Amino acid sequence: MKHSLRIVLRGVTNDQVDPSVDVLKATALPLLKRFGIDGEHLELKITRRGVPPKGGGEVIFCCPVKKALKPIQYIDPGKIKRIRGMAYSVRVSPQIANRIVDAARSILNKFLPDIYIYTDHMKGASSGKSPGFGLSLVAETTCGTFLSAELASNPQGQGVAVLPEELGTNCAKLLLEEIYRGGCVDSANQSLVLLLMTLGQQDVSKVLLGPLSPYTIEFLRHLRDYFQVMFKIETKSSAEECKGGEKVLMTCVGIGFSNLSKTVK
Repeated sequence: MKHSLRIVLRGVTNDQVDPSVDVLKATALPLLKRFGIDGEHLELKITRRGVPPKGGGEVIFCCPVKKALKPIQYIDPGKIKRIRGMAYSVRVSPQIANRIVDAARSILNKFLPDIYIYTDHMKGASSGKSPGFGLSLVAETTCGTFLSAELASNPQGQGVAVLPEELGTNCAKLLLEEIYRGGCVDSANQSLVLLLMTLGQQDVSKVLLGPLSPYTIEFLRHLRDYFQVMFKIETKSSAEECKGGEKVLMTCVGIGFSNLSKTVK
C-alpha cells in the first residue's frame, strides 16, 4: 500500500472491555509517532459515540504509510506534569458528565494542580443507539509518556446502575494505580509497543515498562511463535528507580519488516 490509510469504523466506541477511542487517541497515537509513523495524516476522529449493547458509534482513522519503523530507546518515563480527561455522556442527562468531573477532581486535586477534564455530551444522531456515560483520564509526564485509565457505566439492562460520583472516584483511583505501576507505556499499550519493536529495523530497541499484564505475557508468547523473536527481560526493583512498583526493561532486535508495496497503475 502506497497511499495513506483512511478507514471508517462503526460500532461500539466506549465499553468496559477494550481501550476506548479516547484512550487510543491520547496514548497510542503518540506512541506511533515515536516509531516514525507521524505527519498531518495521522488522526483518529470521533464522529459518533456508541456504547453497548446497540453501539451506533463511528470513528475515522487516518494513517500515513511508512517504509520501515524506527528502533527506539525509551527508558526514561519522566515525572507527571499534568492530567487531562474526557467525561462523556450519551442519551442521558448532560449533568451526569459534570458530576463525574467533580468526583474525579476531588481525588486528583490533592496531588496535582494542572488538571483539566473535558465534558462531551453528544445529542441526536451522534449519540449512538444506547444510553451510557464514562470517563477516561490520561497523565502526561515531562518526557512525553502518557499513562491512562478509564471506566464506563454498565450497559443498559445489565448489572446494577452505577452512580456518576462513584465512577469518577474509582477512575481517578485507577489512574493513580497506573501511575504507581509506572513505566514508559501504560498497561493498555504494552502489547502495541512490543509489536512495533518486533517489526522495527534490525537494530536494538529498549523500553521500560511497569509490571507486565497477563495479556502482555500471552502476547509475548505469540510474538515468539509467529516471529521467532525473544525479548530480554530485566527486572528493575523499585529501590533502583526510587518510585512506584517494580519495572521491567524489555530489549529486542527487530525483524526488519518493511513495506515493499508498489503503486498500482
